[in-house]
Amino acid sequence: MPSFKIDTSTAVVFVATAPEPKLVNKKTGERAMDRDNPSVALSTVGLLVSDEGEGNLYQVTVPETGLPEGLAPGMPVKVVGLKARDWENEFNGQKRHGISFRAVAITSAA
Repeated sequence: MPSFKIDTSTAVVFVATAPEPKLVNKKTGERAMDRDNPSVALSTVGLLVSDEGEGNLYQVTVPETGLPEGLAPGMPVKVVGLKARDWENEFNGQKRHGISFRAVAITSAA
């Protein structure tokens, strides 16, 4: 599926939730790995993005190599290479769909 670039150049972005390991299987604890670089694990970070008078909370997937040490809620950050992609799947006969967000890196805005 195609992905779409998101321009955050005029946005104010804060960490809402600290990075957590992205899991493929919660029961086994198996980590999700980057498809482009299978030796790099993925994490998710909650980001509050405020732009043009509107604020939204996004769960963004980021390779661990793109996360600086010490990211904590409330920190102002910059997002590098943020993209959105729609998805759809079927689980137990129920169709589900949504939008996933992925970034190349998150850096400190300070």
